[in-house]
Amino acid sequence: MTQDAVAILYQALPPPVIDGLRKDAKPGGYSDGGADIGFVLRGQGHHVLTPIADPDPIRPLDWVFPDTAEGIAAAIAAGATILWANSVLFEGHPIETVVGQVRIVGQLPTLTQRYDDKFTTNRMLEEAGLPVARSFLMAQATRPGVWALADVEAALTQAALTLPLIVKPVRGRGSQGVTRVADLAALRTAAILLIEDAKFGDTLIVEEYLDGEEVTVTLMPPASPLPSGAVRAAHWPLRPVRRFDQKDGIAPYNGDVAVTANSVAIDVEELATPAVQAMLAACVRAAGLVDARAPIRIDCRAAATGHFKLFDLNMKPNMTGPGRPGRDDQDCLSAIAARAEGWNFARLLKAMLAAAW
Repeated sequence: MTQDAVAILYQALPPPVIDGLRKDAKPGGYSDGGADIGFVLRGQGHHVLTPIADPDPIRPLDWVFPDTAEGIAAAIAAGATILWANSVLFEGHPIETVVGQVRIVGQLPTLTQRYDDKFTTNRMLEEAGLPVARSFLMAQATRPGVWALADVEAALTQAALTLPLIVKPVRGRGSQGVTRVADLAALRTAAILLIEDAKFGDTLIVEEYLDGEEVTVTLMPPASPLPSGAVRAAHWPLRPVRRFDQKDGIAPYNGDVAVTANSVAIDVEELATPAVQAMLAACVRAAGLVDARAPIRIDCRAAATGHFKLFDLNMKPNMTGPGRPGRDDQDCLSAIAARAEGWNFARLLKAMLAAAW
């Protein structure tokens, strides 16, 4: 067994409402991925703490502690020296009270909250000179920085956007609530449904639709070892993963279609192309700008010119993988990328663990 004792947290706390917006919780609070992580790490000889003495591999909650103050206290009382925050953190999260007492695999809570706002993040990246999909905010009524739905045509003119477009939540998760709209009537309908549903809050993003190839890039944090074993002082990318078999231009939610069914790492020849290399350089810069302390994932699509634009930075990518019974097809996008580098899921997890801060 290794000396460190690892406790994995899952999202038990309800997502907070931030400036009228919220990020919908994943059913199970990522406990499935947390159990995958714990099971595989224990099988590799790591000391993984669990809430019960003899966890059942098919029961996710046997492997993870809730990310509540009580759950974190229980993990530390059990001897945890590393908390693996397989949860969506936010400013004021209970984990902030133990920073400095234990090491953490995960992001800084304040930065997770800031950069889970997809519009704010993209504008920050754009201001830094990175290629980002153009967009604007819209709600039922106008307010500073937000267009009213009734004024959508004027908003499109000012933003120099043309249909088709993407309508999506500001603090979304995966493809939930994301719609491609082909005309103004469809845009208004999608916007009204999203606002009235209120699951994500009262404001949405209208975004440029890029009709080229979609890929997603996992960025590893500094101190995580490269496939060669060397350690870099900067962020570095895993192999980009192509998303195919999309539904009306949108990758289906991974809870409906496993990403292993519609995703594959690009080959070495495509990796070497100027467009892909420029995209990777932009993604590495973006990871530095958001001070990623654990893997993040950035979704990108090619514009008509063939150049890629960033459109969705995910501070908490899904992290599931095979190992537990019945989980053979549960490679997440980051695990698919890692396999192209010659790593299995266990090796990816070890690289994440090495970057605990």
